[in-house]
Amino acid sequence: LGFTVLPSLTNFLFVTHPQKKAADIFAYLREQGIFIRYFKLPRIDNHVRITVGTDEQMDKLIDALRAYL
Repeated sequence: LGFTVLPSLTNFLFVTHPQKKAADIFAYLREQGIFIRYFKLPRIDNHVRITVGTDEQMDKLIDALRAYL
């Protein structure tokens, strides 16, 4: 889907998208009932943190992101 994913050894992904603002992605997903983390802080304000959930939750996230992008 075009995201840049920072390396992680945890249960979450820290991602950014070259064509969409993180705040906009966060707001759209929230409207869809999908909750991720957005930090309005210097240097990371164009990244979101996505915690890995169940297969069903991840499918819902991917479907929503495809619709948005």
